[in-house]
Amino acid sequence: MKRRELVKGLAALPLAGGLIGSGLSVFAADKPAAKSKSLEPTEPKRDFFKELGVTPVINAAATMTFLSGSLMLPEVMDAINSTSHHFANMYELQDKVGAKIAEMLHVEAAMVTSGAACALLLGTAACITGTDKEKIKTIPNLPGERKEVIIQKSHRYLFDQAITTTGAKLIEVTGKAEMDAAFNSNTVMALFYNAGDVSSDPISHEDFIAIAKKHNVPSFIDAAADVPPVENLFKFQKLGFDLVTFSGGKMIRGPQSAGLLFGRKDLIEAAKLNHSPNEAPIGRPMKVNKEEMFGMYAALKAYLERDHKKEWQDWLDRAAHMSKIFETVASVKAVTTISKGPANAFPGISVTWDETKVKVSPPQVIKALKDGTPSIVVNGNNKGLNVGIVLLRPEEVDLVANRIKEELKKAV
Repeated sequence: MKRRELVKGLAALPLAGGLIGSGLSVFAADKPAAKSKSLEPTEPKRDFFKELGVTPVINAAATMTFLSGSLMLPEVMDAINSTSHHFANMYELQDKVGAKIAEMLHVEAAMVTSGAACALLLGTAACITGTDKEKIKTIPNLPGERKEVIIQKSHRYLFDQAITTTGAKLIEVTGKAEMDAAFNSNTVMALFYNAGDVSSDPISHEDFIAIAKKHNVPSFIDAAADVPPVENLFKFQKLGFDLVTFSGGKMIRGPQSAGLLFGRKDLIEAAKLNHSPNEAPIGRPMKVNKEEMFGMYAALKAYLERDHKKEWQDWLDRAAHMSKIFETVASVKAVTTISKGPANAFPGISVTWDETKVKVSPPQVIKALKDGTPSIVVNGNNKGLNVGIVLLRPEEVDLVANRIKEELKKAV
């Protein structure tokens, strides 16, 4: 028996985590979820930051990958820790986690990927190869002309390199007529970047889907950073997109290295064949470990069960509280802002001041905060600061507000 056949055959065995140790089932979806006492992680017993000489950072900016995304929820850490002691068959785990996620999102099928960028690659690969074993083995070096993916010119962005990694080429279009004319026998997919520029002859979601369906080509939407609102997790498949991706490590607060890919069952099954634990497909280097799969499941479940209206009001209250502290400094103005989205659509604070009265520039304040102890990262430009509030732990709210106040006050 070949190794691959042996490994797949093990999927018939019960999942280890469900039988060993606690005796609890792998998923507790049918039981009432225990409410978390806090959305914040507990402090570790061992200071690895100090041990390795790494500077811990307070993120008063946004869910940026270089700042490690966001902090995982306690429910996520529980899922990771409680499943780290046993082995599991990864084919079975991906199937069962995907089935539960699909159930929660009301879609045909779903899978956990190593971030949304991996989902872009796997989704594109699925559209190119289907379940053809020879194509899966050969991609990205398929014989013949390169496959094509249609994208609006105004939607070109850094992460579309994940598409061309499959060997496909991007065909830029502007407007509905040009998109309609761009389809040919080499077209395998149409990609919509949800946070793309809408200033120049944009094609709406509905029109984009309709044109792709007219040509019987799958449509894929990248909505990586587009929650909140929570409704976006359901919106795009209802509109008719065949594939959807979201990041797992942003506001869903799952593992930073995890993402979600969901949509049509046949495409998700093809995406799985292009991914680990299969031994040599294009997605093998982007493997997801079992703890991340359990963690992503737990994160999504906790996110869907959250009181989002209360959370939003808590953010507004936090912004108002911090703004009062900032405005104790002469000439400082603090205004609660809400990004128009669709990415990172949540409250923040715009802080400005009269530099003839507070003799320090925003870039100087940003540097002082970053270089201080603790290190605080905020966004901004020459006009002012953009203080992110949604990622702050409760004990960091006053700390950040007072540190910014301190930097401004000493320049008066």
